[in-house]
Amino acid sequence: MGENILGGGWLAVIVIIVVLMFGGRLFGGDAGRTEAAINDAVNNQSTQNGIRDVLLSSANNNYETAQLINQHTMMMMQQHGADQISMLQSMNAMNLANANQFSELRSQISAIGHQMEICCCDIKTKMLEYRLDDSERRNLAQDNQISNYNQTQTLLGTLGRWVANPPVAEAAAAAY
Repeated sequence: MGENILGGGWLAVIVIIVVLMFGGRLFGGDAGRTEAAINDAVNNQSTQNGIRDVLLSSANNNYETAQLINQHTMMMMQQHGADQISMLQSMNAMNLANANQFSELRSQISAIGHQMEICCCDIKTKMLEYRLDDSERRNLAQDNQISNYNQTQTLLGTLGRWVANPPVAEAAAAAY
């Protein structure tokens, strides 16, 4: 039994020696590893905080950039709207000017048409006057012909009676 106790004692002695010899490393090593782990955790937390700060800064920059883009887009849309309104006003002014010019042109054409109508009426009147004058000349000529014919008929009628019924004094003188 002594050996068992001694054997068991030797085991305890060996454990104590090992602990004394390597105890610093065993416990210190764990403590060193724990300290390194804590340092790593702190460094990791600092890194994560740095990354978080960079991400927040980037998000803020992205937000500010998006805001600037929105403002610029809004300004461009407002300018585009103002340009469209300006173009529409210019086009309306040109359409109004064209309408006024067309109205004036229509009035001038109407005046020319009225002048042409007057001119044509004058020409038609002159033509009718010439026809009337020509008809009057022909009627006068026909009246002259009829008058000449009537005078001729009257003369012939008078001569014919004279030839057919000579006067008595002349007829007696002719008989001697």
